Amino acid sequence: MSVLSPMPPTDSASAKPNDERPREGVVLVTGAAGGIGRAIVAALLETGRRVVATDVDEAGLAALTTALGAADHLHARPLDVTISADVDDVVDRVEGEIGPIEGLVSAHGMLRASTTLAQSDEEWEAVHAVNVGGVMRISRAVTRRMARRQRGAVVTIGSNAAAVARDGISAYASSKAAARHYTLCLGVELAPLGIRCNVVSPGSTDTPMLRGAWTDSDADAAGLPGAANRRAIAGTPEAFWPGIPLGRVSEPEWVADAVTFLLSPSARHIALHDLRVDGGATLGA
Repeated sequence: MSVLSPMPPTDSASAKPNDERPREGVVLVTGAAGGIGRAIVAALLETGRRVVATDVDEAGLAALTTALGAADHLHARPLDVTISADVDDVVDRVEGEIGPIEGLVSAHGMLRASTTLAQSDEEWEAVHAVNVGGVMRISRAVTRRMARRQRGAVVTIGSNAAAVARDGISAYASSKAAARHYTLCLGVELAPLGIRCNVVSPGSTDTPMLRGAWTDSDADAAGLPGAANRRAIAGTPEAFWPGIPLGRVSEPEWVADAVTFLLSPSARHIALHDLRVDGGATLGA
């Protein structure tokens, strides 16, 4: 029998539709020390959810817990999503020591800008190991447990670059396309068990990752990313980068709002969806 075949409910609340159960479980967020990940953790804490924040950046995790602090609601765990044994160990410990994981947000990511012809094997493999392999490893470890309980929600942070070709970021764009499609395939398999898998795909968002790609000439005289934002909004036709119809670069909190919604009972009938949070930059592609 398939490991994903429906199984008898295991608790007294089984008469309730899965997404109407009390929100007592844990949400695990990877890449929690990054700009979008940090905003997601903060947004989830505001809704009263218990959050396990993970990241390979231990100093960043420490800064996150210091800034947000939330008594018993926030737990930090160092995690390298490229190492299967570490992923399985952290998930085991969370389930055993904190509680069942009912929400998963894969918010980790790596961006290395490079023209395709100049790209090294190491650059390509490093980006895909994090952006695709990391999503696979954490999703596999968590959803195996969700499948036994027949409830849960998964959100993978993708990118609008997965839908429209971009100049200079082929490794990043292709890895995000793979992570998107992996999540949707996983969602097809898990939907009969009441587990919803969705993707949130941001466009240009004011995060440390985006700022790291700016050059000195991108900043205005005050050292602010005004010039870079203006160029992102207007687009760069010669590099085949479209502009942003809404006329603004996203804030991480706007992406977090979409994630929080998709994890909530309000999204109980939304599955296998790729929600673009990019101000219209992909023009519906």
